[in-house]
Amino acid sequence: MRATIRRAVIPAAGLGSRLLPLTKAIPKEMLPVGDKPVIEHTVRELVASGITDITIVVSGGKSLIQDHFRPNPALVAQLRADGKTAYADAVEEVAELSRQGHITYLDQHGPYGNGTPVLNAAHGIGDEPMLVLWPDDVFVAEVPRAQQLIRAYEATSCPVLALMPIDRQDSARYGVPVVQENLQGGLLRISGLVEKPKPADAPSAYAAIGGYVVTPAIIDELREQTKRWYEHRTGEVYLTDAINACAGNHVVYGQVISGHWYDTGNPADYLTAQFAAALAHPEYGPLLRRLARDLGDNDRPDTGT
Repeated sequence: MRATIRRAVIPAAGLGSRLLPLTKAIPKEMLPVGDKPVIEHTVRELVASGITDITIVVSGGKSLIQDHFRPNPALVAQLRADGKTAYADAVEEVAELSRQGHITYLDQHGPYGNGTPVLNAAHGIGDEPMLVLWPDDVFVAEVPRAQQLIRAYEATSCPVLALMPIDRQDSARYGVPVVQENLQGGLLRISGLVEKPKPADAPSAYAAIGGYVVTPAIIDELREQTKRWYEHRTGEVYLTDAINACAGNHVVYGQVISGHWYDTGNPADYLTAQFAAALAHPEYGPLLRRLARDLGDNDRPDTGT
């Protein structure tokens, strides 16, 4: 019987160094995109996709994440006493996400690399598959990205990577899959990933963009990587390396995600995500469009007519 995906891990132990000094005191996961911190977008996506057990892997200095999702009855009571019902409801609704997703927190332990938090969260889940979503990605889609990945797993019973089409000229920014077969519905059978290839060397016009269904076979590869690291104490433990090793002996798929992807991991992309979210807001969008129009009018040269 095929295991149902009910667990997810969000690795949130990174330093956010590409966004310094903005992230010196504020975890990058708590930076706002629209009217929500970026990690809340990820949690909402998982809850909307039926995930009932979310593990957020953290490091020191990340207590604001727990504070954000933790219930605060005293604040709610004060808001209601002041007649600020809408604000009270909003605070309670965020806390309800923690209950619905059964959010737990785990300190990251082990070698550097993005495979370590996945392995940390995998202890005790047995043969279950689980979702891995990074907390600095925001997807806007009619069907949540997580749900699209779950559907692909249900159709294949194999590991699945989230993919997006890219211009080959941008391949040096991404992990690019080696596509073996193009199936219907955006499902691709792949034999591995090439990290940041030059455009001429890119094996396909797709990029892996931070969403995975991880199966026990990949967890086994992460364990082997970690064992080797402790023997030699060199390099880092990467999820991509585990996927490539797994693809040598197992079938691996990629699912082309329908929707818009916004990365928030560097200043330019973070501003783009913030601007896109604001424009989509029913209240703030018209104000920003008017501001952009007014600023554009002010920048036009005076023709003297």
